[in-house]
Amino acid sequence: MSFMNSEEELQAWLRLTLEPGVGPVTARQLLAVFGLPDQVFAASVSQLMKYLPQKLALQLAGAPEPGIQALMNKTFEWLARPGHYILTLADPLYPKALFDTHDPPILLYVDGHPDVLALPAIAMVGARNATLGGSDNARAFAKYLAAQGWCVVSGLAHGIDTAAHEGALQAPAGTGSTIAVMGTGINRLYPAANKNLALRIRDQGALISELPLDTPAVVHQFPRRNRIVAGLSKGVLVVEAAKQSGSLITARLAGEMGREVFAIPGSIHSPLSRGCHALIRQGAKLVETAMDIQEELVGAPGSKVKAGTGGAMKAGAVPGPGNDFVPDPEQRRLLERMGFEPLSLDALVNDLHIDVSQASSLLLALELASCIVRLKDGRYQRVR
Repeated sequence: MSFMNSEEELQAWLRLTLEPGVGPVTARQLLAVFGLPDQVFAASVSQLMKYLPQKLALQLAGAPEPGIQALMNKTFEWLARPGHYILTLADPLYPKALFDTHDPPILLYVDGHPDVLALPAIAMVGARNATLGGSDNARAFAKYLAAQGWCVVSGLAHGIDTAAHEGALQAPAGTGSTIAVMGTGINRLYPAANKNLALRIRDQGALISELPLDTPAVVHQFPRRNRIVAGLSKGVLVVEAAKQSGSLITARLAGEMGREVFAIPGSIHSPLSRGCHALIRQGAKLVETAMDIQEELVGAPGSKVKAGTGGAMKAGAVPGPGNDFVPDPEQRRLLERMGFEPLSLDALVNDLHIDVSQASSLLLALELASCIVRLKDGRYQRVR
């Protein structure tokens, strides 16, 4: 299911992510100009050609190709099963922390419990060919942090990822949880050896992906997966990593996003310590116990994190037309009523006498156009 979108609206969201030639940047620019996806597909060819090549404008103005329609139909069949969700940028359960990235996914496929996306998260990554000691460390750190209320985010890979998920699942029920970000379609489990682990994650946490159903494991997709791992989290812990490692890409992305980067040191003779040592030389925080991370991100030992402490979208975080954006009458009315003081969604709904769905759609369009920002406490503020 999708929480805020009708079937027709969700079809438009899906189509926007499936159309050949429409990448994430183009999709966000179209949303900033036209509003919601159904308005993109309702636009005329001449309107679309102001922002797109003629061939692509004709493609979007027409009906979807049979292959795309078939994939949308299959997606709705998947969505009808228990525990399956699609969260679009317009959904209230879409993780706020991802809005603090320069390219948040247009939508997320979720298998499991979408509410865990609201928990404050810590990412744990490392070598696929981890040592026994490295796996033990990852498992112990994850169990401790999950017990303190953290959601442990990783990528379901062999080695450190597997140990991190396992450790989080060992924490007492009702504390933290774990999220596996997949580099495949949500219905394509990779690696197959982690099937049982994935089922446990689905039951106690969530599997998520931004990729369409049936997308296979392809190397170039995993850095995009890694940006979601980093974006969801307040910090990234690298447990073991060689000098050339995908885990270092996740750490670099985290640093660029303003997240904390932590690394566990190891033997100077171990190749799997060199990546961590390189990160520490570059400014990552050296940690020896999970409590070091808890103290750095929260404060006093034993103080548990609270849900809703993730980052909020910043002005200009999503590329848009900037000052070229011209709000429609309903968007202009909302902006005028907002003024420049922070207001809650409920206050705007009551003041404008509109329903929550309509208000959310207007706010999303204005947020994508960098006219407003969503604050950490959930309120909205006009910035221009």
